[in-house]
Amino acid sequence: MSETITPVENAMQPEDTPELRALYRGFDEQHLIPLWTQLDDLMPQTPQPKALPWVWRWSALQPLAERAGDLVPVGRGGERRAIGLANPGMGGRAYISPTLWAAIQQLGPRETAPEHRHSQNAFRFVTSGEGVWTVVNGDPVRMSRGDFLLTPGWHFHGHHNETDESMTWIDGLDIPFAYQMDSGFFEFGSERVTDEATPNYSRSERLWAHPGLLPLAGLRRTVSSPIGAYRWEHTDAALTDQLLLENEGMPATVGPGHAAVRFANPTTGGDVMPTIRAQFHRLREGASTPVRQEVGSNVYQVFDGTGRVLLGDTEHTVEHGDIFVVPSWCRFRLQAETRLDLFHFSDTPIFEGLGLYREFEEETDR
Repeated sequence: MSETITPVENAMQPEDTPELRALYRGFDEQHLIPLWTQLDDLMPQTPQPKALPWVWRWSALQPLAERAGDLVPVGRGGERRAIGLANPGMGGRAYISPTLWAAIQQLGPRETAPEHRHSQNAFRFVTSGEGVWTVVNGDPVRMSRGDFLLTPGWHFHGHHNETDESMTWIDGLDIPFAYQMDSGFFEFGSERVTDEATPNYSRSERLWAHPGLLPLAGLRRTVSSPIGAYRWEHTDAALTDQLLLENEGMPATVGPGHAAVRFANPTTGGDVMPTIRAQFHRLREGASTPVRQEVGSNVYQVFDGTGRVLLGDTEHTVEHGDIFVVPSWCRFRLQAETRLDLFHFSDTPIFEGLGLYREFEEETDR
């Protein structure tokens, strides 16, 4: 059962009198609100998220992104052909949760998205395709299927497509968090990308992405990871080996048939960015996770396979490309029908850093 707390019955409120109404009018005149009339809303006994658990279907999203490519130009002002996923509980804003923003971005054949920078942290995850390079602070980074790419806050970045085919990927940012905290800055950059080269590996990868090895030249702690791209071949190999080691009797997985990795900042060993955690999960055919609840928002995209996800009390079938959000303290569980690969990002670093993170796992008979 979900972790719940029994509400207080018949909470005491003062008797309605002319004197009390006069007091409340005085409060209104001085822009004051008494806590005793707001406690249930301001301090609920468990989180009561406005965001709804929701599933967006890739079969519907991708054609809309392609059609936007036919009708909407990319250039200065609009900047990006990015389509935000608007959670139905968030009042019409393009927020997938109160802290996170997710979008599908489309770049057409031979197009260039101009450079800009912003204080919001961002990443890209490529569900399919190749042929686009994102240029981050002058470093061209190849974008290919399964790659996880970083654009930390205040890094100039633009994109260029070197093929005759369009490409679509997902973006994740902490835009809602920065908006609520009044901490956002934005600056235009070059109309073209500052380096139109197309290397197989970026300079940041050549310096930082050697397993277990840190370059002594310029070694220092950085608030975000200095690695521009975490390549699918490494993610895939790590997940494959975890499941093979499980077969050999080594406790290498987070649960039966459930391999998972976290993308890390090599200079700290912590999360890739201060407000966003990114992970990847692989479940064997038939495997499932326990039913869990967590403080904060979790977003998943199905990279490969089919499965089911429990969101609250409703179960949904999911397949390649589908995106779903798990609001704070919402019950959820993953179940694999075929082998199921999922990219996963969350705002957990915010709540861990503030000492507000909490989790709960329902008992299981497994």
